[in-house]
Amino acid sequence: MHKYQNISAPVIKRLPRYYRFLGELLDKGVTRISSRELSDKMGFTASQIRQDLNCFGGFGQQGYGYSVESLYNEIGHILGLDHSYKAILIGAGNLGKAVAVHMSFEKRGFQLIGIFDNDTKKIGTEIRGLTVFDMNDIETFCERNHTDVAIFCVPKTATSAIAERLYKLGIKNYWNFSHYDLSIEHDDIIVENVHLNDSLMILCYRITDAVGSQ
Repeated sequence: MHKYQNISAPVIKRLPRYYRFLGELLDKGVTRISSRELSDKMGFTASQIRQDLNCFGGFGQQGYGYSVESLYNEIGHILGLDHSYKAILIGAGNLGKAVAVHMSFEKRGFQLIGIFDNDTKKIGTEIRGLTVFDMNDIETFCERNHTDVAIFCVPKTATSAIAERLYKLGIKNYWNFSHYDLSIEHDDIIVENVHLNDSLMILCYRITDAVGSQ
């Protein structure tokens, strides 16, 4: 049983921001920081920060604050970034290529080991030092290489059939850019959905709301 299983989703979603910000402080040579200083810089209340971090144990010291390096390492461990989960990427189009090239998988707990597509023009090309394989070879590849995660950068219409193939291979963890609800067929999978259009629409709303309030 995971000892952090009862931590709320909002707290988990804030951890990457803590991790990113602490990393920036380390790069600047900052060795310690108080919850109040974190509050001033991050926009969270000091109380919220203390509550979040107390969910995972006591990291701070009265009168000293937090060791930036220790807290950074601890949050990285909590997030599982010291793992190296093997991932494959499905879809070598513009989005898939951008994800493959620009994501720092190795620093985020993953190792990208394979890229797949069904377009003959893309098969055999190279992205990030990896050859793009034919989708027809995915079963053989996954049987030979223990695969933990699949990344979907394919059209919504193609997602269901591909997910079913991967599920039969025992792959139940997905980073999904396809706008298809992967949990429809199976309730024992782990999915992190990425909706870029939703984020853009939220930005549009916030701009419109700000203009309307002037």
